[in-house]
Amino acid sequence: MANLAINTTQNVNLDYKIASIGDRMLAFLIDLFIFFVYLYAVELITTAMGMAISDRWTVFGIQQLLLLPVMFYSLAMHILFDGRTVGKMLLKTKVVKTDGSPVHWSNYFTLWMMRLIDIWMFFCAVGTLSLIFSEKRQRLGDMAAGTVVISTKNKVRITHTILEEVEQSYNPTFSNVTKLTDKDVRLIKETYLTAIRSSDYKTLKALRDKVEKILETNSQLYDRQYVTTVLKDYNYFTQNM
Repeated sequence: MANLAINTTQNVNLDYKIASIGDRMLAFLIDLFIFFVYLYAVELITTAMGMAISDRWTVFGIQQLLLLPVMFYSLAMHILFDGRTVGKMLLKTKVVKTDGSPVHWSNYFTLWMMRLIDIWMFFCAVGTLSLIFSEKRQRLGDMAAGTVVISTKNKVRITHTILEEVEQSYNPTFSNVTKLTDKDVRLIKETYLTAIRSSDYKTLKALRDKVEKILETNSQLYDRQYVTTVLKDYNYFTQNM
């Protein structure tokens, strides 16, 4: 499964898994099954109304009105449920922008309009071929809207970013951590995690000394405790500024 790297507005790199072609097709088939069930229900309702109402045009008008949800299903679901339809919810996939910015309703509208070419014309051939041959598994609608469908089954772990889990009741230790930048903290965290994974305590000590020099602290905390405290303090202050 291919990866998609997105840089958020907070300058944090997130890695997502691009949804597989199988997941996208299965999600579409689930939505299609919902269409068939709904259309069957509409047929039963209008047939019963036809027996009760002699005016066929009235029944026809009501039938066309009841078919509107099918026509606007994809557009409405994507807007209301943050890039998801029922099929996407069940398969744990969603639509996101390739540049990490929020998806605008106009992007969903473009996707919806392009379904005519991608899906309904030529029996899904255009959409299927573009999914197969595009690098990010995008159909033409995705390319036009600047979107891609990702899998949310394996969400990005917080250890992959500069973020740290900070409790609401957390009390920071070092108030001058704001001297650091996002780039500094990302480098500190990456070095810290690498040192911990390889049990490289020499590097951990060197990292601690470097950070203490920058922050001008003289803490009695152990190296590991010191670095994790700095990371949490930084996130506490930057999230509450």
